[in-house]
Amino acid sequence: MSNELEIIYDEQLRLQEPKKYKIFLLNDNYSTMDFVVDILTKIFRKSQEESTQIMLNIHNNGKEICGIYTYEIALTKVTQVTTLAKEKGFPLQAIMEEE
Repeated sequence: MSNELEIIYDEQLRLQEPKKYKIFLLNDNYSTMDFVVDILTKIFRKSQEESTQIMLNIHNNGKEICGIYTYEIALTKVTQVTTLAKEKGFPLQAIMEEE
């Protein structure tokens, strides 16, 4: 009787990169530009300049990508945006789409 573990290597078993999700902020007519910039700097860790540019793209194009993350992180960030917007009385929306 042997106490050794037998390890079977399955050549078909391959680790895959986790799926990534893009987060978009959507334009609305009520959320202030300052609030959107604040969201981008606090939640998405963007610089002031980058946040301003993304906010202008959201304003002009209807939506803009704010980051690409794994599912759990993306869902957390969408929830943070929604929660903070509600607390401040803004209808700002964030959505996530599989990359």
